[in-house]
Amino acid sequence: MQKSMVEKIKANPDYQELVSKRTSFSIKLTIAMLVVYFGFILTIAFDPSALAVPLSSDSVTTIGIPIGMAVIVFAFILTGIYTKRANGEFDDLANKIKESVKED
Repeated sequence: MQKSMVEKIKANPDYQELVSKRTSFSIKLTIAMLVVYFGFILTIAFDPSALAVPLSSDSVTTIGIPIGMAVIVFAFILTGIYTKRANGEFDDLANKIKESVKED
């Protein structure tokens, strides 16, 4: 790609908006995932008895198993949320940038 085109893209306000929104959104999702994951891991490390409670009186499965699965499901949900926004708003902005560069 030519340097002049790269500079045009970088100077485009839509590009700057895209980078800003995408970075902000991904940081928020990353923080949410880290809080959930490390909350689970730190609970295992410092209070394992909290997750060792059986689901019922005659069950060998503890409450930690469904909570661990919920952490995995949460990761899938965050991936879906990011994908939906990326395929919508972020792609629209990217296409707008492409069109403005073609016009010049």
